[in-house]
Amino acid sequence: MKAIVVGAGVVGASVAYRLAQAGADVTIVEERRPGGGTSSVTYAWVNACEKLTSHAYFRLNFAGRQAHEAILAEFPGADWYHRPGVLQWQDAEAEAGGRDGTDPLSKLRQLVEWGYPAEVLSLDDVRKLEPDLAPEAIGNAPVIHYPQDGWLDPVPYAGALVGAAIERHGAQFMEGRAERLVLAGDRCEGIVLADGRALTADVVVNCAGRWLNEFIERPEHRIPLAPTLGIVAYTPPSGARLHSALRTPLVNMRPDGGGRFLLRSNELDRLLETDEGAVPAHPQAQELMRRAAKTIPALAKVQVEAVRIATRPIPKDSYSAVGPVPGLGNYYAVVTHSGVTLGAFLGEAVADELVNGRSREELAEFRPSRFFN
Repeated sequence: MKAIVVGAGVVGASVAYRLAQAGADVTIVEERRPGGGTSSVTYAWVNACEKLTSHAYFRLNFAGRQAHEAILAEFPGADWYHRPGVLQWQDAEAEAGGRDGTDPLSKLRQLVEWGYPAEVLSLDDVRKLEPDLAPEAIGNAPVIHYPQDGWLDPVPYAGALVGAAIERHGAQFMEGRAERLVLAGDRCEGIVLADGRALTADVVVNCAGRWLNEFIERPEHRIPLAPTLGIVAYTPPSGARLHSALRTPLVNMRPDGGGRFLLRSNELDRLLETDEGAVPAHPQAQELMRRAAKTIPALAKVQVEAVRIATRPIPKDSYSAVGPVPGLGNYYAVVTHSGVTLGAFLGEAVADELVNGRSREELAEFRPSRFFN
């Protein structure tokens, strides 16, 4: 099978690696660099505990979490997956409380029932784990601890998988922007790049994320998206201590290597109007830093060092869309807001479907066809 994979973020790199590993002749088309799009602007929490609106979606994300653990065996020495645990407390941006918005522990009970590692910690236990946390930032809220959760370094991950696809399995990497599909009736036969180069293939796998529909000329072949803007801010190296990742009412923050911290907030994301102006003086970035210092007082004199803003790809109904697009043969789309969590698993599943012809039950409720019926 000759396959073109458009996009080399966490999802595209995973798909390309597994397709090449399964024996496909893979060409990776990427406009920027591996992991250089939305994958580089993310909190990157690998989890299923925020996916409780659907049991099927929870199971899919749990599989993603397990796939990230499993793939490490294929990359000895890889240091892109960090699992020191995550702490989350009441009303963390209206996500840590109960699903009915009133009982903060109903979420914990649901997770335990579904077999997810989670527990409640006392304030004393939290302070033992994270002595620099301000107790008043927690108050009397119950703290949920996900002891096996962590985060991914998306760009090193994407770079490693693209490199392995090339060096181990003969894939090709082509820098360029996809301009349009090559169509023959109701079949896709390849793509044309912006510089005029034409590539042919037995299947085109679209992993372009927020740019998914930009080279799809016919409206009937486009998956409806509802993208959102997101901002992340980075501190310079500091002496503040933080081992776990935090999901709090004020700010989500985690270590980002070398003493730096990454900061974000769904609440502040909703105030964004444009993806321009990603500078340390950005008002949302300054507010993130203020909230981080309120959570960890040792950051009081630390300034924002860098800021990134991105448009996040989200299918219209918020759930992943993975599979063939109705009415267009040899064209397969993969788009999800949970790309970091799901990437490693989607690589396996897509390769299984396209190379081995085995339909994956985990994807049954997440096919693009639901938008076209």
